[in-house]
Amino acid sequence: MFRTAVRNVLAHKARLLMTVLAVMLGVAFVSGTLVFTDTLGNAFRNQSAKNYDDVAVAVTTYAERGDEETPAIDAATLKKIQALDGVAEATGRVSGFAGVADTDGKLIGNGWSNTGANFSPGADGKDAQYTFTEGTGPVKDGQIALDKETADKGEYRVGSPVRVATNGPVKEYTLSGVFTTEDGAVNAGGSLVLFDTEAAQQLYLRPGEFKDVTVTAAPGASDQKLLAAVKPLLPENAEAKTGAALADEEAEMTESGLKGLNSMLLAFAGIALFVGVFLIANTFTMLIAQRTKELALMRAVGASRRQVKRAILLEAGVVGVIASVIGFALGVGLATGLRSAMGMFGGKIPAGPLVVSPTAVVSAFAVGVLITVFAAWLPARRAAKIPPVAAMSSVHAVATTKSLVVRNSIGGVITLVGSALIVAGAAQGDENGRWLIGGGAFLALIGVIVLIPLLSRPVIALVRPLLRGLFGVSGKLATQNAVRNPRRTGATASALAIGLTLVTGISVLGVTLGQAIDKMTTDNIRADYMVSMASGDALDQSALAALRKADGVEAASPQRSVWLTVGEEDSVSASGVTPGDVEKVFDLKTVSGSLASLKDGEIAVDRKTAKSHGWKTGDSVPVAFQDEKKETLKVGALYEGNEFLSPVLIAEDVVDPHETLADIREVWLTMDGGQSDANEKAVVDALGDNPAMSVVDRQGIRDMFGGFINTALNIMYALLAMALIIAVLGVVNTLAMSVFERQQEIGMLRAIGLDRRRVKRMIRLEAVVISLFGAVVGVALGTFLGWAIGKSLSSSIPGYALVIPWDRLALFLVLAGLVGVLASLWPARSGAKLNMLTAIKTE
Repeated sequence: MFRTAVRNVLAHKARLLMTVLAVMLGVAFVSGTLVFTDTLGNAFRNQSAKNYDDVAVAVTTYAERGDEETPAIDAATLKKIQALDGVAEATGRVSGFAGVADTDGKLIGNGWSNTGANFSPGADGKDAQYTFTEGTGPVKDGQIALDKETADKGEYRVGSPVRVATNGPVKEYTLSGVFTTEDGAVNAGGSLVLFDTEAAQQLYLRPGEFKDVTVTAAPGASDQKLLAAVKPLLPENAEAKTGAALADEEAEMTESGLKGLNSMLLAFAGIALFVGVFLIANTFTMLIAQRTKELALMRAVGASRRQVKRAILLEAGVVGVIASVIGFALGVGLATGLRSAMGMFGGKIPAGPLVVSPTAVVSAFAVGVLITVFAAWLPARRAAKIPPVAAMSSVHAVATTKSLVVRNSIGGVITLVGSALIVAGAAQGDENGRWLIGGGAFLALIGVIVLIPLLSRPVIALVRPLLRGLFGVSGKLATQNAVRNPRRTGATASALAIGLTLVTGISVLGVTLGQAIDKMTTDNIRADYMVSMASGDALDQSALAALRKADGVEAASPQRSVWLTVGEEDSVSASGVTPGDVEKVFDLKTVSGSLASLKDGEIAVDRKTAKSHGWKTGDSVPVAFQDEKKETLKVGALYEGNEFLSPVLIAEDVVDPHETLADIREVWLTMDGGQSDANEKAVVDALGDNPAMSVVDRQGIRDMFGGFINTALNIMYALLAMALIIAVLGVVNTLAMSVFERQQEIGMLRAIGLDRRRVKRMIRLEAVVISLFGAVVGVALGTFLGWAIGKSLSSSIPGYALVIPWDRLALFLVLAGLVGVLASLWPARSGAKLNMLTAIKTE
């Protein structure tokens, strides 16, 4: 039976090509994902081990500039650590944000990973963490060193002036040297600036103090003993760990982060393979239908049903192995390409070998072979049931009325249950509701797949008059051919339906959320500009003062993060704002009282928060600030919540006595004359043309808050493209097999006057009809799912309203029709080229 299976595979190479392609693409996706994430994990683990290779003990504190209460490591403590037995060297470190401007004044790097640190040379004048390729490290204030990539991007050389911004005003430094490093910030696409130690302490902490300490052991010294000796010397809240322990922690964090990426990519690979199941099942169904006499002969000479089924499953296994071998090789290439692509887009991956683990190999082959065998199981089962006599006379076993009724009844019940769960989940909302929607979506999709052959006849019948009127006999024959074998049409359309269900659902949800976010920004913001740090850190108060003095500024209010404790443990988030100006930069709708009361030291509370605490205008609320000092604040106004402000508004001058360092996340500005190039330049100039500070206009604000939706949609579309490609292969496969089966019929049509042009048109129209049928089903189901998921999120999204992206849905249908045309090119050409006399003689 094995020899028979191999012979049949070799005899039908061309017909099995699409199956091989489908499995190959799915396996490539799976193996590429596993190899890529294994390679990344190994590279980052090696980097972590390398970074801590010479570190015996690492000490970390949580001290920050302006925070006088959290202790740091002072010079005296550092000397005590250096004097311990077994310590070869102990180095103090301070770090924080530092942004480097290029020659055009733009920030180099991605903001959040742009860092600054101190250069701490030993007795030999070198810092072991950095290898200098040009110049030397900074040894006095006014000097800096840059990592090589940042220096290259800025076209800086030793001696060049470099503008660097920290959380304060931008300052010009002289470049003393360029170095290479394995620092994680640089690998993440950021920059690293080294300052003289005293200058770094002044910038990031306090003079004479360090945030962290790294300890190098002398030869033969035990890391654990050094750890035990260092701990008693440390201030409260400081943490000390061995370098090995920190390397392990970083490796675990890396693996945890990669698990999410791995799961997401494998989920899309699973979708692609699920779509491929329909193509594989269709292929084997048609091959078996064409080989009924051959199978009958096997039965007549003694082959049992089990042997027939086993022979077909062996064929599937051989195809799966071939596709898996090719797919795995393609997946390894894909992983290599992804790694290179990340480098091209600014993501630096540490050097390391390509990791092809046994798990990746076994998983790829198991997936490829099992999926192929699984998809071929039902056709094989049907083939084994064909009686020898019936098959010998070419009377195929057609589905009985009873089997169709059972199939359609089961499909109808599953679809109704799934739909009910989706509606229930949408009504319930929250996370539990979304779990219901997920389960319902799975059942509804399975039910529709079961019902799709039944749906094909009435749906395609609707377009039959149109096609007959436009294309004559070719259109009529195309619709008849499309419904001649409903199961085949249904299986082909199902592949497209699954892909377009997901694409449509994502589109409806994404556009709806995007519109809600956009409406939220336009309804709540009056400001012309928003100023923030590119790093996401807090702005310095000097920036707020400078903005208030800028030409053309009518109103400037910060969004200053404050936490108030109400009662024993109830914490409430508040925004420190500028009374009088906050109403000019935000659209605040007052429910009761007056926002002018903020000037009198009173607070304004959004309506929902006030209701949950039982507050009303005029109530006195006892609160404790972060310095644990208590005050009683009067509620001067209630307002409708604004998504860009905290639930409680409080004047800055009320907060100032309780906080030494203002946590200013953004400053919102309204300008005389609104947005203009001159006003934007005035704001930028007021900030000292600081590359680390982002000045965004109103459209930019809308793009900032809604842009991630479009980015996420584009990523989803790209990942789902694999499933749609496999669905297209399914259409090509179905048409090619259909043309092969209907050679005699096409020959007869040619003989009675249907020319080659109309034969091509007939086959193309058949492809378009099948593709559009699948697309219509997918778009309808996807819209339903998009509505349900959006409805479950509506309570947490102000201004939520369902938006149907008719333009995108129309585009999906047009593309589905185009897919049908493209998929039919080869089959249509093959059908038109058939010799009519030879075709008529074909059995």
